[in-house]
Amino acid sequence: METSDEKFTEAPLMSHLLELRTRLLRAVVCVVILAIPCLYFSNALFEVLAAPLVAKLPAGGQLIGTSVTSGFMAPFKLAIFVAVFLSIPYTLYQAWAFVAPGLYRSEKRFAVPLMVSSVVLFVVGIAFAYTLVFPVMFAFFAQTTPTGVAMMTDISSYLDFVMVLFLAFGIAFELPVVVMLLVLTGIVSVAALKQNRAYVLLGVFVISALLTPADAISMCMMAVPMYLLYEAGLLVAHLLVRDQTALK
Repeated sequence: METSDEKFTEAPLMSHLLELRTRLLRAVVCVVILAIPCLYFSNALFEVLAAPLVAKLPAGGQLIGTSVTSGFMAPFKLAIFVAVFLSIPYTLYQAWAFVAPGLYRSEKRFAVPLMVSSVVLFVVGIAFAYTLVFPVMFAFFAQTTPTGVAMMTDISSYLDFVMVLFLAFGIAFELPVVVMLLVLTGIVSVAALKQNRAYVLLGVFVISALLTPADAISMCMMAVPMYLLYEAGLLVAHLLVRDQTALK
């Protein structure tokens, strides 16, 4: 037989679960609504995505579809990816509305700027890859193609390759947010992060080598911004810690 304490515990738990389901459904509905225009313009979206490679292809080179469904599935997958990407602000809002009531005022003060900055940095990382890294990287690949080999890339393989790089650069550009979270939560001090700059620099190049294709150009184009962002995160974290100390 249930006690009153057990009923009291289960009631808030059920209400939280129901609220979580509602907010998840809202996020899914948002993705579906955004997917409709994205699917309509899916071919145009793929043309934009393929532009950096197409511009660097040698004469006679082109993108190809190696399967019957490639011409449909690649733009379709891209449209869904774009819809999910565009829905991120609304999804984060739903997540914030769910967890905000349980946060302290000091936590709320830092949570919103960190969420906004993380989204902005992720977008900047993708834009950086598309506008600066892709043209240089694809030009390098086109120039190093052996004589007698026609550079014709499958559109599905290209989409997978580009999405992985977008994700890699987006996550890499989150480094300042990671640094600030480590400092604000007290896991690592600013002084310790400054003392370990050499290890961070080495780790940045190792991560860049793992996430980018096997060429020094794209590796450096990820590693250098990552390290600069690390320094920027250190600076901001130092200022925040100093302000917190001054308020005490």
